Amino acid sequence: MLLTIFLLGALYVAFMAVLFASGANGITIAVIAGALFFFQLFTSDKIALAAMGVREVSPEQAPELHAMIERLCIQADLPKPKIGVIQTDMPNAFAMGRSQKSATVVATTGIMQRLEPAELEGVMAHELAHVMHRDVAVMTIASFFASIAALILQFGFFFGGSGDDDDSPGIFALILASLAVYVISFFLMQALSRQREFAADRGAAQLTGRPSALSSALMKISGTMERIPQSDLRAHTEMNAFYIVPASVKGSLMNIFSTHPPMEKRIAALQELEAQLQGAR
Repeated sequence: MLLTIFLLGALYVAFMAVLFASGANGITIAVIAGALFFFQLFTSDKIALAAMGVREVSPEQAPELHAMIERLCIQADLPKPKIGVIQTDMPNAFAMGRSQKSATVVATTGIMQRLEPAELEGVMAHELAHVMHRDVAVMTIASFFASIAALILQFGFFFGGSGDDDDSPGIFALILASLAVYVISFFLMQALSRQREFAADRGAAQLTGRPSALSSALMKISGTMERIPQSDLRAHTEMNAFYIVPASVKGSLMNIFSTHPPMEKRIAALQELEAQLQGAR
């Protein structure tokens, strides 16, 4: 994860150098970039939660879920997040929030109905591990310059300055650099997203002490996903990077395009951790 973040940082430093070398309007870029960054950081989670139809639930409405998450938070030394529920048969869960204090952990009604308590605890621990690692903030910051690159691709001539013939090579270089940054960022972000899932799986297993329960939950969710209607899955695909299991029946054609590691690799990593924990006892 550190290597991926370092590569993203190096890519963005090079991107900024190309922006200024091409004669781009630095003040305009700074103003728009700053506004976009704060908009992403402070509103992206709220927009996503509203778009997904998340309903915040109280301890009275979901006492078992609240008690489970509160117990895990005490073990992890985390502030208790807001807890939300989505009314859908698709079994899944995710966490949102730019910081540990502003986090929201969400479960679908489908996952609560299908999993055993120990399995659901493993899933909730996975989501709390994302909160503990500040994953949403990391992904927001990591995706920031990719958003700027996409914006420049759309409005390249506006960023490029006066638009005179003498400036054309600079504008052309700017657009090419933006395209390269967008494409390279995409693959690095997918790699970062996959490592986030490995880290959250491990964090959940260590928190609960039962890697096998999370393994069982992942296999059950993945198997159930194949029986969910495609129309229902398509409604959730935009959130794939945040779900514990992608909302799709088939895996990616190539792993480099996937937001999650292959399920068999996640299970193998958890089985290895289970063996380590049993050996330590």
